[in-house]
Amino acid sequence: MSLSPNRANFSTAWAPAKVNLYLHVGSAGTGGLHPVDSLVVFADTRAADRISARSAPFLELSVEGPGAKALKSAPNNLTLAAALALREACDRSGLGASMVLYKELPIAGGVGGGSADAAATLHVLNEMWGIDFGEAALERLAVQLGADVPACVRLRPLVMRGAGEILTDVACPELPAVLVNPGIMLETRKVFNKFDRMGANRNFREVEPPWGETPARFADRLSEYENDLQPAAISLCKEIGRALQLIEAQPGCLLARMSGSGPTCFGLFENEASSQAAAAAIAGAKKKYWVRATSFRGAAPVPLDD
Repeated sequence: MSLSPNRANFSTAWAPAKVNLYLHVGSAGTGGLHPVDSLVVFADTRAADRISARSAPFLELSVEGPGAKALKSAPNNLTLAAALALREACDRSGLGASMVLYKELPIAGGVGGGSADAAATLHVLNEMWGIDFGEAALERLAVQLGADVPACVRLRPLVMRGAGEILTDVACPELPAVLVNPGIMLETRKVFNKFDRMGANRNFREVEPPWGETPARFADRLSEYENDLQPAAISLCKEIGRALQLIEAQPGCLLARMSGSGPTCFGLFENEASSQAAAAAIAGAKKKYWVRATSFRGAAPVPLDD
């Protein structure tokens, strides 16, 4: 996680959208947790929140940006929770920070906005406070903040398994993409409940993730995978289906799918020009939609030893 200066005396960390390229979900087990198998990637800074912080006597947070109003009515704020958890973990109760969250990502949108904010907070304060926890320590701390937070701490292509706590780095090409949210919030709990009522995936099993060296080849192989929550989410929010149809209709679209528990959807495209043109067309057709052209950051295959 690279930190950069933002306003005077502030350090800033990006909190990009987390996207589930596929999401396989099993029946709920002990404690009501569902096993998952999901390939996760992260957007670039065109689809990201920002956390800025500077030293202060107390912990305080202000929220700015287009999503600030919606966040004020949210019951929990993972940014402050992350700061408190880090301070408690290093046993230095006197640490303070003045933090600013610039909220760009949609609330309850299926792209891990709150989790990304928490992970970015851990990174920026870990450095600013001179705690120097390594990535593994931050991931262990992140578990208490939410199932998606450890993945957002790692911030590179990975497969999530278990209840989301088992992470494995994977190879993935750079993917030109469009993110589309139909302007509706959808609670994860309601989607999982609907998924259970519709008949959870009792044939759940973990699979090897796809690989393709170009966006077209990768998308072709990814088309054999699913987001198991997509039918349940569409049944609760018909606009998701309309958003997917709109993405699929754009020239150069290779694949369209919902991310996470929705309602945000993504489209993979042949190249950057196609994704930018698609974003402009969708935003022009649907004024209430949240639309961003972006690129899902890739990771090269690990070379085999000779």
